[in-house]
Amino acid sequence: MIDEPKTESAHAVAADAAAEGPPAAVAQTERSGASAQVTAEHGSAIPPEEMARLSEEIVGALKTVYDPEIPADIYELGLIYKVDVGDDRVVQVDMTLTTPNCPSAAELPAMVENAVASVPGVREAKASIVWDPPWDPSRMSDEARAVLNMW
Repeated sequence: MIDEPKTESAHAVAADAAAEGPPAAVAQTERSGASAQVTAEHGSAIPPEEMARLSEEIVGALKTVYDPEIPADIYELGLIYKVDVGDDRVVQVDMTLTTPNCPSAAELPAMVENAVASVPGVREAKASIVWDPPWDPSRMSDEARAVLNMW
């Protein structure tokens, strides 16, 4: 699972990972504005080294997806709430949008699924839109704030 941003660079974003306890395999980096963590299921069959590679490449793939109306990627915008990597290598992404009325609501989940599915070792990717917690600008990284000049 990818957890919510906390410091300097990150693998992914999720709002509720801390409550779940320590996973069996965890790869973590931090970024400003948010920390992220990509984890496998507890007791995962995915070796830690492979999980670290998957984490890095999944975050890289998420950073290639841009909201067509905003010149920042969805990862740095803080739209990715959780990423779970199953033992079967199916990746479930929980994401949100900046607003429920977002005109890109139909296309962004498909873009996320295609980007994550392109990572070697990922069998399938599924993206779900969630609204809790609601997105707000505090979820953005410093990188996104700089691009959008939102200080």
